[in-house]
Amino acid sequence: MTDASTPIPHVAGPRCHALLPCAGTGSRAGTVAPKQYEPVAGLPMVLHTLAAFQAVERIDTCLIVLAPGDRFLSLDEPRIRLARCGGDTRAASVFNGLQALQDAGASAQDWVLVHDAARCLVTAAQINALIDACWNDAVGGLLALKLPDTLKTEAAGRVAATVDRSDKWLAQTPQMFRIGALQAALAARAASGFVGITDEASAIELAGHAPLLVPGSAQNFKVTYPEDFALAEAILKSRP
Repeated sequence: MTDASTPIPHVAGPRCHALLPCAGTGSRAGTVAPKQYEPVAGLPMVLHTLAAFQAVERIDTCLIVLAPGDRFLSLDEPRIRLARCGGDTRAASVFNGLQALQDAGASAQDWVLVHDAARCLVTAAQINALIDACWNDAVGGLLALKLPDTLKTEAAGRVAATVDRSDKWLAQTPQMFRIGALQAALAARAASGFVGITDEASAIELAGHAPLLVPGSAQNFKVTYPEDFALAEAILKSRP
């Protein structure tokens, strides 16, 4: 593990960094401790997530944004940095993490892949597919899944309408953007407490850009509810 303040070695050209906001409590998961530390298939969930990013050689640095005072993680891996600068919201944690990356020497033109720590089923192949798709893109993009189910709107507990799903996608992570562009997009909403920011792509959209949609996988779901842990464990155990 490397402290977040340790300078990032300079290299020519843009680099790729991963940023994992890991300061949430996961109140919907029904766990006593933060859900990212809940054991799944024998390891805390966040370590499965980290393993996928460590398997991608193009990831220069992986910054984990922790809550102040969080001492759960202690990792002996030079590519992993811990920054205890988590905020009250996910957007605040990402915003603070981007500043920590730049304070350590990351360039505004470097790419950052922001990923939910609770999406522990992401694979190195999916991460590489996103990097391949976005590397030469002017904006960047995100993994996403075409909506597979019929979508309804509701009124007073009853179906109000069936919504056309042909152009609907479920946003996933990682989401890959230039550090400077993402930081500026978030800074524009910081004074309002990041109102309207539900993910990094939404910040980029509010800044007037259209992120690229890169097909993801149904297995790359976010562990959110108690029943999700058993499904994640089953999938992890089914992999070689």
